Order: sequence, then structure tokens, then C-alpha cells
Amino acid sequence: MTYVSHLSCSKTDEIFPAGEAHNLSSVGAPLLVHYDLEKARAELTKESIAQGPRSIWRYAPLLPVRDPSNIVSLGEGWTPLLETPRLGKRLGANRLWVKDESANPTGTFKARGMSAAVSMAKELGLDKLAAPSAGNAAGALAAYAARAGIEAHLFMPQDVPLANRVECEMCGANVTLVDGLISDCGRIVGERKEAEGWFEVSTLKEPYRIEGKKTMGLELAEQLGWRLPDVIFYPTGGGVGMIGMWKAFAELEALGWIGSKRPKMIAVQAAGCAPIVDAFEAGAAESEFFQNAETVASGLRVPKAIGDFLVLNACRESGGTAIAVSDDELLAAGRKLAESEGLFIAPEGAACVSALEKLLASGFLKADDEIVIYNTGTGAKYLEAWSA
Repeated sequence: MTYVSHLSCSKTDEIFPAGEAHNLSSVGAPLLVHYDLEKARAELTKESIAQGPRSIWRYAPLLPVRDPSNIVSLGEGWTPLLETPRLGKRLGANRLWVKDESANPTGTFKARGMSAAVSMAKELGLDKLAAPSAGNAAGALAAYAARAGIEAHLFMPQDVPLANRVECEMCGANVTLVDGLISDCGRIVGERKEAEGWFEVSTLKEPYRIEGKKTMGLELAEQLGWRLPDVIFYPTGGGVGMIGMWKAFAELEALGWIGSKRPKMIAVQAAGCAPIVDAFEAGAAESEFFQNAETVASGLRVPKAIGDFLVLNACRESGGTAIAVSDDELLAAGRKLAESEGLFIAPEGAACVSALEKLLASGFLKADDEIVIYNTGTGAKYLEAWSA
């Protein structure tokens, strides 16, 4: 069963009914899914959650699918939370963990969001889905759409990692490579979707990918014995995972399963595409479009995130920050992690290792802080970047 009750606009709180297909609100803002947490608090227990499957669907009561037969799953979630003492010793961090999302189907954290989004598409009777992607979201949508028997139409930059393109084609998706950035891909989807009969599942332009991604926060709390760390480093392109985790923590507090303490949320970007860092440093509520975006971490090459104001809120409300690192720095940090712990990770995750070094050196973080780095994918999908 699910405790889903309604949706609301993230800017105006305008209410939208559950059980219907939605994109953005009337003011063009992302929608957020709400649950009857008072009822859930009376009925749901940590013990009942622990009896669930070792996937994101152990949290089904806090996810929006009403009929379990509509769940489209490849076993996503319940990824390892790994202590990394050798890396911690090199960096000067005594309590360092890596939440390794490369263990997901399709090799990245995008599997969580797409499992939820495609499950809801199936429940709502949608049969043609379209999305722009920097690569990994396309791979995940292609896989879950194939699993559900739904058409997928994907638009990716021409220089997308080869692994992403091949993955999409193998799963039978309709793939279009675009001479431009993810923003150009998004424009094309927007222009064509009505005539083509596509339902758009772009980042934050439908409400359910957030719900899949929030399970990273639910899972972290459960794996730590229903508590939260002092600091979370999150590689931030569209920022859905950051938004989702921040939402998850509020829901867990409403259930009475954690207290009011929150981790410092650290949004990590590449210096070649750092709109959220610029906005954070300027004290702005939203970011500006980042011109001439360029980085080897393709998932961070998002010039303007539609939910940037929600990411900035999480960073500020938690006492965290937003920080950018160069491509050279993140590639060196990724090698350092692999040499120290045997983890071959995505450049986006490696950016967090470099950011941690900087924030320890500046004194923003202390050696005894309990720190969790989110690695969002496998290094095997980025052979061009790592072998350059």
C-alpha cells in the first residue's frame, strides 16, 4: 500500500491530485509528492520496512505507486555503504563512507528515479516516454521502458559517452544525438512532444524521479541504524538526488524515525559548469544559465537546473555549501580513491573526493566529522574520460 495523498507546486504550494499524469505546475515549477505521514506514523514501523525487498521498493509505502503490479523493477537500490579508511587516512578524514550507486542496474543512481517514473507511467497508462539526457538517465530510461514494454525516445549530446549510446540502442530505444548540450536536447523534446504524443520525463519535469531518488536518503538512514551523518557530498547536475534526500529526511522526521539534526549538504560541481556554485556564492535564490559549459564529468554538464532553488535551499538550510573542482582535480581524486580502496567510480563521484580534500584543507570540515560521499555511477561508463 502507499500513503500518497496529493502533489503540490514547489514554489506556490498549489495542490494537484495524485493518480494523474503531471509535468510542471502552472508557474513552471517542479511538483512534489506528499503522503499522509500522520497515518503512516501510526501504522508503519521500521521493522516492517526491514521485511521488504532489498531494493527501493522496501519503501513502497512512501512511494507513489498504488498497485504493486505496476512496479517496474530491475532490483535497483540497497547499494553498498562502504567504509573507506585508507582513503580517509590519505585525506585526513577519520570517518569516511562511500555510498556506491554504481551497484545499481544500468550502473548508476539514475536507475532509482527511472524505476519510480516508469512504474508511474505504467500505472497512468502512458505508452511513449521522452527525455533529454547527458547519458546515464537515457540508459536507465531505455532499460526500464524496455522492461515495461513502453516506447522510449531519447535525446543526448553528440559527444555522450559511447557506453550510454550503445546501452540505449541495445534496449531498443529511439536515440537522437544532438550537436549541443543537454539544454539543447531538452528544447527539442519540448518542441516535439505534443505532436509526437510523448510524455516528458525530463529531470524534475515530472514528479516521480524525485521519489525514486529520495530512497538514497531513506536507505542511508536505515543503513546507519536510523541516524544521519554529519556531512553528505553530492555531485550536482540537475540535483534531483539532493532534492530527494532533503525531502526524505523531512519525511523520516515526520514519522518519528530520526530527529531534527541534518547533515551539511555539499553540492559539488565541475569548474567548467558551476551554475549552482556561482548562485550560492552570490547569495542568489536561483542560478543563471552557465555559458560554454564543458567538463569530462558529463553528468555535471547541466548549464541550468530547473530545481536549482531547491538545491540551494538544502545547502543553505543545512549549513552546507556548494563547491566546484577542476577536471584535473577530479580525475586525480578518482585515481586516488581507486588506488586506495579499489573503487573505480564515475568522474562525478570523483569530484566529491576532490571537494572533500578542499573543504578539509580550508577548515570548513573537521577530521572527525562523519562524512558520506555519493558515487553516482561506475567508472566503466566513462572509459573515454579515464583513459584520456
